[in-house]
Amino acid sequence: MAVMQAAFDPLYGEAWTRSQVENALLLGGCRTLLIDQHGAEPAESAPAAGFALLRATLDEEELLLFAIAPRWRRRGLGARLLARALASAAEAGITRMLLEMRRGNEAEHLYRAAGFEPIGLRPNYYRTAKGDRLDAITFERRLD
Repeated sequence: MAVMQAAFDPLYGEAWTRSQVENALLLGGCRTLLIDQHGAEPAESAPAAGFALLRATLDEEELLLFAIAPRWRRRGLGARLLARALASAAEAGITRMLLEMRRGNEAEHLYRAAGFEPIGLRPNYYRTAKGDRLDAITFERRLD
């Protein structure tokens, strides 16, 4: 939760509450991946530098949340965490990973570099804290 609060700009309202995260994990099909500042899975009591929250259904998985704490960005941790998410999904038999993001999200370059391609657009889907409307872009990465 500390990473999410630091990583997501309140203007966009993208951070989930603790209750939302807990409910997603209780529903089943969801998993989390953590990364520390060195690119490894954090030790039991060590703080995370980033995380991914994913939800699988049949042979598809959706990247619901993905964040690297601002102080650890620009060190390749996002690419390492995303590569780990893709590899573990493929090992589990997932054939397609999806994600949705707002237009203008600075992480778009990371997703495109990992092979994600835009497949859909939801015009004016998101609303900022100031009331502006932003498009949502759906991306896909084939794993088969």
